Amino acid sequence: MNASAPAPETLDYGDVLPPWPGETLSIPGRTLHVRHATTTGAGEPAVLIHGLGGSSTNWTDLMGLLRTRCESLAIDLPGFGLSPPPRDGDFSPAGHARAVADLIEARFGDVPVHVLGNSMGGAVGLQLAARRPELVRSLTLCSPALPERRPRRTNVHLPVIAIPGVGSTLMRRYLTLDSAVRARTTINICFADPSRVPEVRWREFAADVAVRDSHPYLADAFLGSLRGLMATYLDRGADRPWVLAGRVSAPTLVIYGRHDKLVNSRAAHAVTKAFPNARVAVLSDCGHVPQMELPGEVAALWHDLTPVTA
Repeated sequence: MNASAPAPETLDYGDVLPPWPGETLSIPGRTLHVRHATTTGAGEPAVLIHGLGGSSTNWTDLMGLLRTRCESLAIDLPGFGLSPPPRDGDFSPAGHARAVADLIEARFGDVPVHVLGNSMGGAVGLQLAARRPELVRSLTLCSPALPERRPRRTNVHLPVIAIPGVGSTLMRRYLTLDSAVRARTTINICFADPSRVPEVRWREFAADVAVRDSHPYLADAFLGSLRGLMATYLDRGADRPWVLAGRVSAPTLVIYGRHDKLVNSRAAHAVTKAFPNARVAVLSDCGHVPQMELPGEVAALWHDLTPVTA
């Protein structure tokens, strides 16, 4: 296990990338919105999966750093970003994983892809890699939302929100707050150092929140996904997350932030025991969204996991 990441190139925030172009795809049984970064190099396909309450724009900077190798698709999971809710109403990590699998098969056929997921997106990526290994070339999990023994002081509100009735009331109250206030609150929770965020990113986050507010299914998608995720924490069956980890055959990289307020970086020790082929890095000065806060370090770790072969 790496105690810290190497010191790769860092992203120059003097020239902040705009969000990548988006498109809405109609694939069998689904409508999904994705953002697409074309490659300048080998053209290896990659699919990137955001966390709870996030969207495809959470990957903008990392997609730019991967362009020398990857054609990247960042998905808006069903009910998030600009994707409508799933037709079957399944917001569980396994349900979201089926949506990602459908996207991979529709866009890349039988070519396996690099899968990267953050937080809940990491839980989705695990489901995909364990259940559909033929679709996954490598797996990178940034602060994955995997079961812990007890909630942290800074995330204890999440199980409360998941309670039926209580969650709906709390969500209605929360949604009355100004979108800019909610965006700033999210960044303050998710970043170890919010001062790293350029002003243009603050505006983008607030704009994303405002767009999501216009969707009548916003609360249902959030609460449904949260409850589905919490259910995996309580699962004692044969397909519980830490058992699924043992079925992942793809090379795996798991990245934690030492100052993550939502996911405990001490889970790194469990990862080394559960995954058969995993590398783990704990970034000493990072929070819950490594791909956003330190995209250069994440890109360097990913390149080290997936070296170019002749």
